[in-house]
Amino acid sequence: MVQRLHQLWGLALLRKTRAPKPSGIRQIIVAAGDQVNLLAQLKEIGPLDVLHTDFTALRFAGGTQKAYLMPIIGHASKVAFGWAIGESANRVLALAAWKRAGAMMDELGIELAGMVMRHDQDPVYTSYDWSGRLLLRDQLQLSYSLDGARGNTEIEAFISRFKNENRSLLLDAPTMEALEQVVYEPMRYYNEVRRHSALQNQPPRNFLDRWLITVEEDRLSFEPPSRLTLKPEI
Repeated sequence: MVQRLHQLWGLALLRKTRAPKPSGIRQIIVAAGDQVNLLAQLKEIGPLDVLHTDFTALRFAGGTQKAYLMPIIGHASKVAFGWAIGESANRVLALAAWKRAGAMMDELGIELAGMVMRHDQDPVYTSYDWSGRLLLRDQLQLSYSLDGARGNTEIEAFISRFKNENRSLLLDAPTMEALEQVVYEPMRYYNEVRRHSALQNQPPRNFLDRWLITVEEDRLSFEPPSRLTLKPEI
């Protein structure tokens, strides 16, 4: 996995280390510098090219208790592909959110390989569990923000809006189970009902579904150049 990250960012493989040092993944992030910002290297971003994620704290039970939410949002599609809530912002929570996102993509027939996951350098996102799952198993690319939340504005904007609009509902949830249901409803509303100005005033799921249909129609109608025929003008 460390070798794959070196290849992804065009770095020579480190042969020697001296203790104590950061983890192998942290070392190569530092060595890669600006190269870990894969988002800056993309000229265009399609609906399924880039995902964003981060942890955020949620207060509930009248503000007396705290939980953590991790949503996974599409950069161009704006779809909330997955999310998870837990008592700690840890690897278990992160992988639960990714499992949920993967289930939605599998249902939609979306290929995971080649996508870019954008996040900060939280220890969870530099862990072997997280990077091993996304890099080695699911064949994604990892893009790390060089300046924390300021370098991941897409997810920060989503989180800020979500918490502000649902603050009273979150505070009124008496238990973790109730909090999960409170989060579920706004997520569903965001995906399926709320219109987004960046998506031709469509809800994110409606936009993505239409885009997937167009891609499939283009694939089915494709013919080799030598056999293409011109469609009559209407």
